Amino acid sequence: MTTAALVSLATAVPPYVFLQKDVLAAARVGFGARFPEFETLAGIFSNTGVIKRHGVKPFDWYLERRGWPERTEAFLEGADALFVDVAGNALAAAHLVAGDIDTVVTVCSTGIATPSLEARAFARMGFRSDVTRVPVFGLGCAGGVSGLSIASRLAQARPGTNVLLVTLELCSLALRHDELTKANIVAISLFGDGAAAIILRAGDGGATRIECTGEQLWPDTLGIMGWRVDPEGFGVIFRRTIPNFVTAHLNAAVTKILAGMQLSMAEVDRFICHPGGARVVSALETAFALNQGTLADERQVLADYGNMSSPTVLFVLEQARARGLPARSLLTALGPGFTASCVTLRHAA
Repeated sequence: MTTAALVSLATAVPPYVFLQKDVLAAARVGFGARFPEFETLAGIFSNTGVIKRHGVKPFDWYLERRGWPERTEAFLEGADALFVDVAGNALAAAHLVAGDIDTVVTVCSTGIATPSLEARAFARMGFRSDVTRVPVFGLGCAGGVSGLSIASRLAQARPGTNVLLVTLELCSLALRHDELTKANIVAISLFGDGAAAIILRAGDGGATRIECTGEQLWPDTLGIMGWRVDPEGFGVIFRRTIPNFVTAHLNAAVTKILAGMQLSMAEVDRFICHPGGARVVSALETAFALNQGTLADERQVLADYGNMSSPTVLFVLEQARARGLPARSLLTALGPGFTASCVTLRHAA
């Protein structure tokens, strides 16, 4: 069958920049007196690999306790603006207009919007009234790779049509003042906001093509990562040491996924990974038997933007494309489920 090709890739971030040192100082004021373990955990801020990141609201907005209605209002306003920004960038790079798009796949797990985000952006974007909409929720950090897999199959099913993938997360809105837990401190030290968009088309030329896709869901792992929902909003769940899980289980899982594609690890020229945090990046290098420091683009994206959940791996892909892709790359991301999602890319120089 005709495979889908990348027509364009774009990224975008909201306007407010937060330096890690300033986030630490604010967290110390907000949590230090109430959470006896805070100073013990404060070293996390210097160990995540994050130097700065972006937020959808000004810094001072996050210093006040916010409930579900305020968070949702901020999400809808910020997500709409970011959707239009990143989708517009992808369209411009592809020399297309919104009316050329036949299918929109929207991936987001950090807010609830009904109607969904692409419907809310409909008038500003100028999509056709018969555009096919595929909103996807709940994939978390795996959403960038899984969303690309979904979008590529939709493009492949209708050669010649244009499929727009938008993956957008506003992780900063999950900041909780009431959660005196290590998981909340990790989230505050790590997460940022951002979006990525890709336009795919099957049936004509393209230097970079989606070759194969695959996933693995581990049983009995629901508690590793996800959201808990209560009257204040989302509360982050981190209940296991994710780097240790990566080191112990990812190699076998990806080997199995690649075998289903009739490929082996040795046939992968470049790994492009979701950088969950500095320790996760090191664990990925160990799992894939790479020299420590190999995943330099992943570390750079983490330093500049933090963990933005689903779009983050596409920021890494953007950097890798700018440097020049090898013949075969493997995109990987881990997310709630607990799930490993993989996509192989074939690139013709």
